Amino acid sequence: MLLRFLFLMKTLFNRQNIFLILLILMVIAGKLIPYKPHYNEIFNLNKFIDWGIAGIFLLYGLKLNLKEVLKDISNWKLHLLVQFGTFILFPMLVFLFYPLAKDSTWFLLWVAVFFLAALPSTVSSSVVMVSIAKGNITSAIFNASVSGLIGIVMTPLLMSFFLSQNAESGAHTTEIIAQLLIKVLLPIILGILLNPIFRNLINRHSKLIGEFDRLIILLIVYESFSGAFINRIFSTIPTIQFIWLTLACIALFFIVYEIIKFICHRLNFSREDTVTATFCGSKKSLVHGSLFVLVLGIPDESKVLFLLPIMIYHSFQLFYVSWLANKLAKSV
Repeated sequence: MLLRFLFLMKTLFNRQNIFLILLILMVIAGKLIPYKPHYNEIFNLNKFIDWGIAGIFLLYGLKLNLKEVLKDISNWKLHLLVQFGTFILFPMLVFLFYPLAKDSTWFLLWVAVFFLAALPSTVSSSVVMVSIAKGNITSAIFNASVSGLIGIVMTPLLMSFFLSQNAESGAHTTEIIAQLLIKVLLPIILGILLNPIFRNLINRHSKLIGEFDRLIILLIVYESFSGAFINRIFSTIPTIQFIWLTLACIALFFIVYEIIKFICHRLNFSREDTVTATFCGSKKSLVHGSLFVLVLGIPDESKVLFLLPIMIYHSFQLFYVSWLANKLAKSV
């Protein structure tokens, strides 16, 4: 009984779950002690987040080992399937509901879910979960890295079709391109160029770097929800829409997961490759989602609505895939 209790505590308070708890605390903090605009005179949180976004992508470039990535390029069927699931299957499934949402009050909510569908796969959690489930770790690293790079182009491209239709978006194409160049592309290119020099230093302090990523995401969530509570944004989101949003995110995960699993069986993938394809192809990145909410020029009053699907999906995928990874590991 004691061992079972200790195992439960270990499961509840692992690194990923602690981060989810901190996310919830940031939402609560946004309600109880919101960050008001005049606080920027003491500490400019918006500027700190802007520099933090550039810092995250710089570190992403520094951590990206192109030689290691290219080693696994021969397993092209697996890579194509993962990227197909991430950037084609996800958006296509959500797009099926576009005719229903187009001229309704649900349109902005639909765009927020499409934003989730347009995001790249996670990096760290995908590799960790594939490792636990005893899948193909090398291919997981390849696809997680490549997905992040493809997402820099694909996510803004997919969103450009619908943000421009929203009269409230207020983001001009030139401004979005400028934000992508300054905060995303240039830091990544700089990081890749400096990779040979700082690779060992980055590897030694990888845990600390991971905590910096999480700090910026937590601050983005806190700042966005602070603004939402101050401006009473949640009063404009009916409870029924929130319930449908939660159900849609969970359903989207299972539909994509089962379709990719079915394709793996049809292509006679090994058990290891099937684990990698289903895990990497069905995940979405909270890191990229939080950053793109700012980079794409989404207006302040809509930020929380765009963050909600990502937070719901991210929380569910972590809890469910953690359980599934341990189950698959025991079955070997």
